[in-house]
Amino acid sequence: MTSKVTYKGALRTECTHLRSGDTFITDAPLDNHGLGQAFSPTDTVATGLASCMLTVMGIKADKMDASLEGSYGEVTKHMAAEPRRISRIELDLHLPSSIGEKDRKILEKTGRTCPVWYSLHEAIEKEVRFFWDL
Repeated sequence: MTSKVTYKGALRTECTHLRSGDTFITDAPLDNHGLGQAFSPTDTVATGLASCMLTVMGIKADKMDASLEGSYGEVTKHMAAEPRRISRIELDLHLPSSIGEKDRKILEKTGRTCPVWYSLHEAIEKEVRFFWDL
């Protein structure tokens, strides 16, 4: 098993990564009967795209003798109704300006082949912008 998710009541869950014991809480968003005091389940999905892209790009960068340390992503999730679902994820990735043009193209392509990218339903629009500004 990968994780255990426990319903804590009041539309909250506690998610535990079984190997490490790390935990995080989810909360229903304000627009869906919750308090919005933690990541919602759909927030974790959208955020997972950024995390996955940076991770696989970091693996590739290491092989290229480059570093993405300090890089970050800014995530905006858009919801649709009927059925309620994630309709679009906007992601701005900020990356080191010291990486050359050829390597940037390789890293951008690598990011767009991460497992979460391929796992998201094709109806979810993914708008990713790369800023080589760090």
